Amino acid sequence: MDDAASAPTEIAATPLTQAELDRLTDQLVEQLKTVFDPEIPVDIYELGLIYKVDVSDTKDVAIDMTLTAPGCPVAGEMPGWVQDAIMAVPGIKSCHVDLVFEPPWDPSRMSDEAKLQLNMF
Repeated sequence: MDDAASAPTEIAATPLTQAELDRLTDQLVEQLKTVFDPEIPVDIYELGLIYKVDVSDTKDVAIDMTLTAPGCPVAGEMPGWVQDAIMAVPGIKSCHVDLVFEPPWDPSRMSDEAKLQLNMF
């Protein structure tokens, strides 16, 4: 028996079109906006806690995020909340969330919408 014939073949992922990526990005942002820091009445996206979102052609998502403070009481739970929110987007294959603390978060990362909600203008 020929080993090459019995080996599984890998199928290369078809690159996402710009339109697909734009649609997926909108859906991911919408889902990120459903996750809130329990101590602050603003979602984590508008707070500027999301540093990076990478989407592969196979629709695997990798997120780098931070917290408002390293000692945040929900530090152990929030990455799971983010992962659950992202996995609710149809077609997403997987999601990996990394907590990072460089650069440190500060209020300048907040959107104008978040600043308005917190009366910071």
